[in-house]
Amino acid sequence: MTLSFDPNTISLPVGHFIGGRLLPAKAVIDMHRPSDGKAYAGCPLADEALVDHAVETAEAALKSSNWGGVRPRERTMALQRWADLIEAEAETLARLEALSSTRPVGQLVAGDIAVTAEQIRFFAEFADKEGGDLVPTDDANIGMIMTEPYGVVGAITPWNFPLSMAGWKLAPALAAGNAVVLKPSEMTPFSTLYLAELSVRAGLPAGLVNVVLGDGPTTGTAITGHPGISKISFTGSTVAGAAIMGNIARTGVKPMTLELGGKSPQLVFADADLDLAAGAIAGSILSNAGQACVCGSRLLVEAKVADALATAILERLATIRPGPTWEETTDYSPVISERQIARMDGIVRAAIDDGAECLTGGRRLDRDGYFYAPTLISGVTATSPAVLDEIFGPVLTIQTFEDEEEALSLADHPAYGLAAGLFTRDLSRAIRLTRRLQAGTVWVNRYGRSRDHILPTGGYKQSGIGKDLGREAYHANRKSKSVLISL
Repeated sequence: MTLSFDPNTISLPVGHFIGGRLLPAKAVIDMHRPSDGKAYAGCPLADEALVDHAVETAEAALKSSNWGGVRPRERTMALQRWADLIEAEAETLARLEALSSTRPVGQLVAGDIAVTAEQIRFFAEFADKEGGDLVPTDDANIGMIMTEPYGVVGAITPWNFPLSMAGWKLAPALAAGNAVVLKPSEMTPFSTLYLAELSVRAGLPAGLVNVVLGDGPTTGTAITGHPGISKISFTGSTVAGAAIMGNIARTGVKPMTLELGGKSPQLVFADADLDLAAGAIAGSILSNAGQACVCGSRLLVEAKVADALATAILERLATIRPGPTWEETTDYSPVISERQIARMDGIVRAAIDDGAECLTGGRRLDRDGYFYAPTLISGVTATSPAVLDEIFGPVLTIQTFEDEEEALSLADHPAYGLAAGLFTRDLSRAIRLTRRLQAGTVWVNRYGRSRDHILPTGGYKQSGIGKDLGREAYHANRKSKSVLISL
């Protein structure tokens, strides 16, 4: 299978997908391809009136189809057909995603797209296997906890993994019997539009999946504050998450799931398999050029092995093959935008000016597009922006420790607690530190998610509220009702 393609010939589905069809819309937000920096399209901007239309369409689709009240197995089977069609249309989805995003096309079919189909199948099986409970009461009563869908769920997804993040939001919400109004990032909307079209082709009732395009201040605000939307699910920055919470508070009260920013530590002890640790750490910072909320961008290593580990990581950082996302051989991504690359470089420059040493990288690559060299910085202080700020790029800092207590102290970020990595051969230490690390996910002797969708993801502190994935995500899309019947 050859996936490389000419980026100038691909047909784009531009518009809003509402009620099972693509509604033409005037493009108002200029879009640039990260791989070469060229302007190539425009993204429409949905206003309050269009969001109203999408919500009304979703409500009507729920009523006419009785999606939340049909035999649950029917929802399961419809979602499974959708997953099958996603796999069948993987090449088209891959080209649409690669064109506008930072995801190389060669990694999409077996990676993001396959995982998205798996996630939909995973949540589809919850529809007829998870329900309410009969709870113990006295003999004169019967106590039940019933669950039911919220109705219309609002979802907002980020630009870094467009299809995967759409799957995170759509699959549990639909399996639980809801309709969805989803806003993808204005920088990477096209694969999500096609994903929604495939849902209708697979037999899901038109109007259950609606995709409105636009930015956060206009379209996102209209979604999160809409009275017809009963629950919000968002993945993005902590700043944006706080703004969403504020908008919900101003316009009413509704439940929300927020997966937000991170500045995740990776702790490496002297007894660890250093080759394994170096591969995992380098892989984390190279994958999608470090543009992931769980990116392990803070390396904390026991002082006696710091030099050896740094050398091993540097060797791996030197192996990258940058290139346009539409070339199959590319394995190193561009940064999403000119603005982001400038912000990242400013943080790196400030760290160096403050006395840190740049062991490699620290510069923009000399090629078209928004490419930044993999960067390793040592000699940083605990208060350096390079250590504190979520850079969202291929920048790794290294700090050393002498014992477990110092390692835990360095790992404990004042704001974030999304994920952490731990490398040691000592099982007792692994269990002991896993319990104390302030993170919603801890990986031991590896770094990064697997395809075990049963494991929920979500953060501590300002890294979020609630969980995506796992049965927790399904239950987060249903509300419970207590019932007591006197006999």
